[in-house]
Amino acid sequence: MFDSRYIKTFHEVVRTGSYSAAARSLGYTQPAVSQQMKALERDVGTPLFSRVGRGLRLTEAGETLTRHTVTILDSLAAAQQQIDAIARLRSGRVRVCAFPSAGATILPEAMARMAAEHPGIRVELVECEPPESLRLVARGECDITLAFSYPGLRVEVPDGLEEIRLLEDPVTVLLPTGHRLARRRAVHLGDLANERWIAGCARCRANFLHACAEEGFTPDIACTTDDNLMMQSLVAAGVGIAMVPSLVLSFLCHKKVTGRIVEPHTRRQVYAYVLQDHLRIPATALMLEELVAAAERRTGC
Repeated sequence: MFDSRYIKTFHEVVRTGSYSAAARSLGYTQPAVSQQMKALERDVGTPLFSRVGRGLRLTEAGETLTRHTVTILDSLAAAQQQIDAIARLRSGRVRVCAFPSAGATILPEAMARMAAEHPGIRVELVECEPPESLRLVARGECDITLAFSYPGLRVEVPDGLEEIRLLEDPVTVLLPTGHRLARRRAVHLGDLANERWIAGCARCRANFLHACAEEGFTPDIACTTDDNLMMQSLVAAGVGIAMVPSLVLSFLCHKKVTGRIVEPHTRRQVYAYVLQDHLRIPATALMLEELVAAAERRTGC
């Protein structure tokens, strides 16, 4: 691998015709230029110049390198400009993995602020549930993952990830507006023991089954879906009721469905995860700040 400093000096020697002229142009001493050219010749493994009287002549290897020098220097300059733009948040990319209810609530607000304040930064989205979403960020397949856990059902966090708390998300129950308990401010889970249920994603379903067991009953699960909009439609149609996190209520679409807090209170914890080394990447760090701010605005913290 060639040292880019040597390539720049080589280019200047060829342009000016001598070590001393190149040294004056670059602000180096003549011995420094001579040492760099010797080092470059060691790197390439063959002489680049031959002496002709008091002047220099390119060898065949030197002529070959000359043909590529301008391209190399132009590519390095372009790379430096792009890196400077990323460091100054004029451009860049952040890959965010989110579970559906976070992708419909916290994430859009954070993305909108990023687009308004730093339009050159591109945010790419992936939808995935934990624990697979944590494996994605651990493998470097995304930069930030939004994930959740329930009390007693903590997700295993791979080594090397930084955990940033975003919010607590109370669990609610979706009921048809005409349900006998729909007028209550909160509903005790035990009062719903004889209902038919619609279950959600694997981790939410596991928490639901655990909560029902704590209340002494096994729920009658009519069907299961990971799609929050489908779940709302099923509740509206009277197929069953559902236990969902409060974030889902933010995009409640059916007038025939209402959400009520479940007692005993259960709250899932929502976190952002990022590789510790990626916290130094400006665009990733800024996106994390926007996610934290969006979560705080949502909870009123």
